[in-house]
Amino acid sequence: MATRRFLAAAVQVCAGSDKAANLDKAEAFAREAARRGAQLVVLPEVFAWRGPRDREIDIAEPIPGPTTARLAQLARDLRVHLLAGSLLERAGSDRKVFNTSCVFDPRGELLARYRKAHLFDVDIAGHVTIRESDTRQSGDEIVAVETELGCIGLTVCYDLRFPELYRRLTAAGAQIITVPSAFTFPTGAAHWEILLRARAIENQVYVIAPDQIGRSPSGVNDFGNSLIVDPWGKPLARAADREMVIIAEIDLDYLDQVRRELPSLTHIKFQP
Repeated sequence: MATRRFLAAAVQVCAGSDKAANLDKAEAFAREAARRGAQLVVLPEVFAWRGPRDREIDIAEPIPGPTTARLAQLARDLRVHLLAGSLLERAGSDRKVFNTSCVFDPRGELLARYRKAHLFDVDIAGHVTIRESDTRQSGDEIVAVETELGCIGLTVCYDLRFPELYRRLTAAGAQIITVPSAFTFPTGAAHWEILLRARAIENQVYVIAPDQIGRSPSGVNDFGNSLIVDPWGKPLARAADREMVIIAEIDLDYLDQVRRELPSLTHIKFQP
């Protein structure tokens, strides 16, 4: 039986190219979240390392590996469910890596991993040009994992623009969907909150979305504004313009009430 009410935390950081410093920072914020009562702590996308694209293959690790071992120990020490936003995972290729989200339980067990499916290849004139597919390989599995806190669906950043993924996660039982991100400023200012609230409303789920903040080593400005959104689409917590932790209550009884009173998920006529 899932815990019906608990606190969840989203960690907002500005990660750089010093992996040790990044991991120390992430750990400090996770410990803060646990001190404040959080039972689920969610880190942002690429929280452990961001740097030149041509170094990604050298930085990437296997999973399990040294970084996941440290995160597993952290989850054990804090007795929390820890969602490691995303890490660069060796993909068996000599050129590309996976961008992988991992879930650890309070015993430090790796419950699930999700490899980001949608790669951010964009060219917004005058703002940002990014081609993730140059160095990264997309995953092809949908991952919803049962935990003591409920069923958690895993997504990463650009996945947010593909509603069929979220509907399939909900069909697989997801009550909470995580969106660890490094959302760029121009697209974030236009679409971040709108899309997060839409995914929560459409699927009647909690959405936990920790974002990177500040300027990345590649010179891209990230939007921040990490959010936790309830199944009615109401923002419960929002990060300020700095590195920090936000916390909100997840209430699965309320989720059930929303789904019971407005049973749109039972009215679906066209399957994704």
